[in-house]
Amino acid sequence: MTTQESVSVTSKATFGGGCFWCMEAIFSDIHGVERVTSGFAGGHLSNPTYEQVITGSTGHAEVVQVVFNPEVISYLKLLEVFFSVHDPTTLNRQGNDTGTQYRSAIFFHNEEQKDLANKVINRLSQDGIYDDPIVTEVTQLETFFPASDYHQNYFERNPNQGYCQMVIRPKVEKFRKAFDSLLAD
Repeated sequence: MTTQESVSVTSKATFGGGCFWCMEAIFSDIHGVERVTSGFAGGHLSNPTYEQVITGSTGHAEVVQVVFNPEVISYLKLLEVFFSVHDPTTLNRQGNDTGTQYRSAIFFHNEEQKDLANKVINRLSQDGIYDDPIVTEVTQLETFFPASDYHQNYFERNPNQGYCQMVIRPKVEKFRKAFDSLLAD
């Protein structure tokens, strides 16, 4: 008698759209997303700390790395969410968060992701969805550095904290209303 194991197919996506706490809270809500990790990408320092990254001197962006099941949620749908939950037209800024660490960025894992990201940016630009040009950087992921445990699941663990109440909660509520069909059970 043989036993067959169920193997889950997963892919990774890495997005920078301002504060990683906001992005993590949103992507964690999506059905088919298995794990979201806050961290850093795109800089020149190995194993940077949050304190180093927020100075803007390391070149890193605050990002989330999303592990997802492409049989449940497509990369294209994740891109749709990404572009709707942050402002891809503001250079090195999201709301009051300013600096290169808060830039809009897609760190692709393969050529297919690169092509899809560029196609979505071109389509959004041609359709005039935004009043200003999209400044989202599309760069190959070299290395992802997870942030410390303190930064993981931040919104879930600190829902009453001021930043969570004033900034993250409204973004999450807006996302849930617009994408209710994507929400995990």
